[in-house]
Amino acid sequence: MTSVGVPDAVTSPPALSRSDRTLIGVLLVATFVVILNETIMGVALPVLLEELHVTAAVGQWLTAGFLLTMSVVIPVTGYLIQQVPTRVLYGVAMTLFSTGTLIAAVAPGFAVLLAGRVVQACGTAIMLPLLMTTVMTLVPPARRGAVMGNISIVISVAPAIGPTVSGVVLDLFGWRAMFWVVLPIAVAALLLGVRRVTRIGEPTGTPIDVVSVVLSVFGFGGLVYGLSSIGHAGGTSSAVLWVSLAVGVAGVAAFVLRQVSLQRRERALLDLRTFAFRMFTFTSVLMMVMMALLLGAATVLPIYLQSVLRFEPLTTGLLMLPGGLLMGLLSPFVGRLYDRVGPRPLLVVGTIATSASLWFAAGFDTETPGVLVLAFHLALSFGLAFSFTPLFSSGLGALPARLYSHGSAIFSTTQQLAAAAGVALLVSVMSARAADLGAAGEPAVAAEMGGVHAAFLLAAVLSLLTVAGAFTIRRGKTADGPVDAHV
Repeated sequence: MTSVGVPDAVTSPPALSRSDRTLIGVLLVATFVVILNETIMGVALPVLLEELHVTAAVGQWLTAGFLLTMSVVIPVTGYLIQQVPTRVLYGVAMTLFSTGTLIAAVAPGFAVLLAGRVVQACGTAIMLPLLMTTVMTLVPPARRGAVMGNISIVISVAPAIGPTVSGVVLDLFGWRAMFWVVLPIAVAALLLGVRRVTRIGEPTGTPIDVVSVVLSVFGFGGLVYGLSSIGHAGGTSSAVLWVSLAVGVAGVAAFVLRQVSLQRRERALLDLRTFAFRMFTFTSVLMMVMMALLLGAATVLPIYLQSVLRFEPLTTGLLMLPGGLLMGLLSPFVGRLYDRVGPRPLLVVGTIATSASLWFAAGFDTETPGVLVLAFHLALSFGLAFSFTPLFSSGLGALPARLYSHGSAIFSTTQQLAAAAGVALLVSVMSARAADLGAAGEPAVAAEMGGVHAAFLLAAVLSLLTVAGAFTIRRGKTADGPVDAHV
């Protein structure tokens, strides 16, 4: 029994120790910084294209290359978390990120800037699985919703405010300042973490399977490369696109077969027995659709604001700021609510709000007032805030403790694939529709508007899948018994 009027999430034993709270806090700050950095390129890209004298097809690899590197490194993190001491792994991740940030800040040209982004991505890829595995290991089930609410701030607010930070810094200081601003924060997080991060679990001593690593590089790397190229394919590049996708599909298929074989001997790089748990599988699929919608809409919206409504980059960033702040305010509340009512009520509200906002955006035109665009972004942010925490908590909560690291890595890997797919799909639909209208003689702005309308309409249709899926989710129950070796 708990005291009358006192929330269960506060009084549920056992309480986290001070060292555990400090560890989770350090990981949250570090993860926020690295994910914020992931999304600062969107608003900055037009400036970089002009100053570095590169085309849009080349410049987009500052974002696509980041996603590609993430997709290659993340599948290995489940293994690394089990084999490498937590402090060492954290130090490697933040050192890579800080080094990449410094390289990008002093880059004399595009090639070096791209190299810096790749090094940054290597560190970023480790942080979110490490954070999620640590939380699932240290936090008792009755308190996970509240803590996952804080993680939701990291994975949703950081991308939401990235364009705002980028717009402000670009307007005041120029593109290099985006990296100089992040660098001291990253170094401070590195130094603090090396002092405060402690070991979570014990290394198992299982050797890494090099064949699995190679297959994951070709599989996940090929898919993300191909998906990221869709909006820019043409002529000979179309052949490269389809070859990349074919290599990716074949690589992922071979990777899956390899893991099924290795997990019988407890040597899998990424243990796919997580998918033997129905709730984990359902939440993974639903999370992929939500991430595709989030990143796709986040890419199309600035294009609409700047190319159709003629907003400045700073204005675009500021308009998207309230949505990010709303998600930050709601996420802890949603986490505590999850501990009380479970995932389904929250997901139903969240997915309906997300879908309704996208249907509303499908009605935008060349004269839509900025206040209505702001209302759309606030409604979308509200829906996403009510969706992410229940999905993470119920999905990972359905796994036994020994599969937390693999479940976290799978969540992160599938999110990267979904993000690349969502951006590729919506941008491709937008570009194709705009090209058709332009060829039919429509003015440039009207053609661009037609493309934006088609992209938001597709996102709205896809969002109906999340509404239906919300009714299938229930609170996950951790099972620490034997795990079926057959997926």
